[in-house]
Amino acid sequence: MSQHIGLLTRDTIALILAGGKGSRLKQLTEERAKPGLPFGGKYKIIDFTLSNCMNSGIRRIDVLTQYKSSELLGHIQKAWSRMPWELGEYVNIVPAQQQIGELWYRGTADAVYQNLKQLRKQHCKYILILGGDHIYKMDYSRMLRQHAKNKADISIASIPVKSKSASAFGVLNVDEDMRIIDFIEKPEHPAEIPTLPGKSLVSMGVYIFNFDVLEKLLLEDATIDASKHDFGYSIIPKAINEQAVYAYIFDADGCADVQAYWKDVGTIDQYFYANLDLVQIEPELNLYDKHWPIYSFQEQLPGAKFIFDQEDCRGQAIDSVITSGCIISGATIKKSLLSTRVTVERHSVLDHCVILPSVSIGKNCKLYNVLVVEDCIIPDDFMIGFDYESDKNFYEISESGVILVTQEMIDNFLKIEHGG
Repeated sequence: MSQHIGLLTRDTIALILAGGKGSRLKQLTEERAKPGLPFGGKYKIIDFTLSNCMNSGIRRIDVLTQYKSSELLGHIQKAWSRMPWELGEYVNIVPAQQQIGELWYRGTADAVYQNLKQLRKQHCKYILILGGDHIYKMDYSRMLRQHAKNKADISIASIPVKSKSASAFGVLNVDEDMRIIDFIEKPEHPAEIPTLPGKSLVSMGVYIFNFDVLEKLLLEDATIDASKHDFGYSIIPKAINEQAVYAYIFDADGCADVQAYWKDVGTIDQYFYANLDLVQIEPELNLYDKHWPIYSFQEQLPGAKFIFDQEDCRGQAIDSVITSGCIISGATIKKSLLSTRVTVERHSVLDHCVILPSVSIGKNCKLYNVLVVEDCIIPDDFMIGFDYESDKNFYEISESGVILVTQEMIDNFLKIEHGG
């Protein structure tokens, strides 16, 4: 290969598209963009994409925001504003600004198109386009190296998934050289991989464009009134007929130093179980990896505390993740993840639960298979997860039976139970 990997990464700007609504997550994203959603106890979803950039040696990063972004912006400012700009390294927040006319971003491609002027000033050869709403660990420098080796105009990171779930993604077909010959965004009947029946090759939403090619495609797309101005629906299908577009198969070269992990957390079930997997003895996602750390803003909080050691009132956690700032007062936590600043009072039992930050749970509560949103106050003697017919009248229940609880739902329950 003619180019050293350090030169490739220095000649690359990462654009993180972080303006999505995440509407399938229901109440979890009513007041914030999906990339700002807590994950794993003390992270935000976007921290995984940003950490991948840092660990891959890509240090010029623009984060494009739009939908209800105040919480996300605050987190990025706290966690990622210390980059040395004088050395040409930065995480730059780029909110939607109606750069062209009075239009907000009309799609993923339009979000980049509206910032072309700024990109030209930054002088780069490659544009790495990323979503900010997946949980994954990926070395982008390996994909860059493959992109350069293929002399590609565009590269698309892809991964095999079960065909029955592939309709949620862009599905691609490749020839023997891994050049993409067909791409359909969210097809009703996804094509299977010929050598892997029951599986389809899908886009991870990670693209590398040569800048001159990207600029040409976006300028053309902007003139088409009928376009959705989206990479999956508009740009990629057109480009495969005109440009050298290659698939990069995630972890195809089996590099052992970076864990191959990628999860879509776009539904309540996916989000809940990706969090809950972290309590396993050997979770799929290794957050203890010193070679590929996940960075975030760390609040200055005391360690988790477990109090009372009486036979019928012992603070304990079994097969669980308890984050800093938590106090377990004579309660039992089983196979659950508790985020920062959660308190659980005497004789309460939490089993298979994910609790987001700053939740207070009273005495004698029993929660099973429950996802509790931040800042909830659950009064004494609450039981959730043991009576489906009753729970469905008050809470959001997912396809697999995960019960999502918000403060509004709790207040409504109390209002009805106490006679309105």
